[in-house]
Amino acid sequence: MRKNRRRKTFENVTVIDAGAKGKSVGKAPDGRVIFLSNAVPGDVVDVMTTKKRKAYFEGVATKFHTLSDRRTEPVCQHFGTCGGCKWQHMGYEHQLYFKQKEVENNLKRIGNLELPETNLILGSKEQYFYRNKMEFSFSDSRWLTQKEIDSDKDIDDRNALGFHIPGMWDKILDIKKCHLQEDPSNAIRLETKQFANKNGLSFFNPRKQEGLLRTLMIRTSSTGEIMVLIQFFEEHKEYRELLLNHLKVTFPEITSLLYVINSKANDTIYDQEVICFAGRDHIFEEMEGLQFKINAKSFYQTNSAQAYELYKVTRDFAGLSGNELVYDLYTGTGTIAQFVAKDAKKVIGVESVPEAIADAKANAVHNQISNVEFFVGDMKNVFNDDFIKAHGQPDIIITDPPRDGMHKQVVEQLLQVAPPKIVYVSCNSATQARDLALMKEKYKVAKVQPVDMFPQTHHVENVVLLEKRV
Repeated sequence: MRKNRRRKTFENVTVIDAGAKGKSVGKAPDGRVIFLSNAVPGDVVDVMTTKKRKAYFEGVATKFHTLSDRRTEPVCQHFGTCGGCKWQHMGYEHQLYFKQKEVENNLKRIGNLELPETNLILGSKEQYFYRNKMEFSFSDSRWLTQKEIDSDKDIDDRNALGFHIPGMWDKILDIKKCHLQEDPSNAIRLETKQFANKNGLSFFNPRKQEGLLRTLMIRTSSTGEIMVLIQFFEEHKEYRELLLNHLKVTFPEITSLLYVINSKANDTIYDQEVICFAGRDHIFEEMEGLQFKINAKSFYQTNSAQAYELYKVTRDFAGLSGNELVYDLYTGTGTIAQFVAKDAKKVIGVESVPEAIADAKANAVHNQISNVEFFVGDMKNVFNDDFIKAHGQPDIIITDPPRDGMHKQVVEQLLQVAPPKIVYVSCNSATQARDLALMKEKYKVAKVQPVDMFPQTHHVENVVLLEKRV
């Protein structure tokens, strides 16, 4: 070990595991954990620490003595700078192993739960080009590579259309090719940037709060439909129509061409008016003959193919016979509720976002599903004794909360309602484990099924079936 001002260097550290948030794990000579951002389990490396905490270090591998046999060559030229696909240097079979391990560890260590044998994680058939939604940011002062900085050359082209550098809200990496969304996504993004440059459309500067072009969103669907939304910082009719007309002509396959004029400090569009320039104001997603209307603000699982697998697991765990009253908590746009409706007597969906419930109701009408009802409100306030009295005692509850998990009051109400079965769908097995720990006196874990929705990342979904103890 050598000291370097406040930093330390540890030599010949064996990377032993994969940890939270895509980091890998080694151990310092004193036994403290080192979280590494650029290594793979099995590597032997020298480490320079970047942060020191009471119980652990954070650091980067500066020299590789031995390369892990779990490694693979990243396909993306932006790997290591773009923070989107942190596990691209690890073989997919190993990614699945560590995701499954994380789920089981969280349920056992955080939840202190007794588990049945966990089902083998469902991997994604497509490991690249699987996302149906991408959002890119414009910038007039793109992130420069170290090679560009060291060259001492004047950099004329500073415009970028790409992703935020991790942890830097005002720094954008210009993306040449992204491997997450299938074409024509890359073609649309590159053509948008090239046309804007050629015609003098200014790119946004978040520090100065100036520039015309803010963001580009591209949504695709399994039905082949495409939505493109350009967010402008200010109205400039001539430039706006010039760009949008060019995209309309160049990419006639675009189903929905939209724009937003947003002059506020942040670039979220959920409180903004979305204007349809050409085509429809929505696209359609399809699953088992059901169609789901997706607008610019709609939530839909970003991996369409794996969403289908996730929903099949959820329906299978519910084990419906056609006679059950099902509650679907955190229903979103009602996709799970409608997916299981044909096997249930009735489904009640609850969600806090009014726009999502409006979409859910519209989709149910479109799909001619008459045995679903949707209600809007904060879950901890809506899901109460009066709600149960009004709508009936559920036979099964499906819950799919956000990453933070369920509010403690919602868990308490679940325990009071005490249906025979609960199916808990989660995008964060740590908060899922926390919630399940509060329920383990009344419920046992009967089934566990991890589902990989996001290859090349550390994220993993998990479905748990709870059965009421006798």
